[in-house]
Amino acid sequence: MSLGLIGKKLGMTRLFDEQTQSMIPVTVIEVGGNQIVQTKTVEKDGYSAVQVGYGDKKEFRVGKPALGHFKKHGATPKYKVQEFRFVEGEQAPTEHPGLELFQAGQWIDVIGTTKGRGFQGAVRRHGFGGLRMTHGSMMHRRTGAIGCRSTPGRVWKNQKMPGHMGTDRRTVQNLKVVAVRPEDNVILVSGAVPGHKGAFVTVRPAKKKSA
Repeated sequence: MSLGLIGKKLGMTRLFDEQTQSMIPVTVIEVGGNQIVQTKTVEKDGYSAVQVGYGDKKEFRVGKPALGHFKKHGATPKYKVQEFRFVEGEQAPTEHPGLELFQAGQWIDVIGTTKGRGFQGAVRRHGFGGLRMTHGSMMHRRTGAIGCRSTPGRVWKNQKMPGHMGTDRRTVQNLKVVAVRPEDNVILVSGAVPGHKGAFVTVRPAKKKSA
């Protein structure tokens, strides 16, 4: 199924696996309260999809166009709205199934925005090794040569250089759902996912790996 969940990253912890006698690092994602805002059909919109909203928002914090959209479709204002498309033959649900969409042991993809790191040099941004640290080189963490003077006589496009780092949309694929806790409205996902604590993330079924 193409439908996913919108959630909030609460942080990381670890679980103990009795079978393998090992610790499993997991990310805790709160996914309760997903609501279908709008349903799109092939006949009316040209494709089949649903708009899913997450996180209740006060009306005075929403602009009039967005507030009218929410009220038109009988939904409350949300902080995060995302669209999930369906392939041909899939039926769009009338209500979001919620936490029951994923089961323990299932493979998923998590989409989020990485932490902002500000302006960074080439060593941290791209993993450059740097130049020699002795004999007065003065080039310990410098970029080094970036082009030739005669030919081509310019810096090549996409040359790795210092600059802004972070706040990029990233997808981490093939993570396993370690546990689902309906009483807390959270799922525990193996490994790390992009974003800071409290960041919005999208959880969807894995596209390159079946259960």
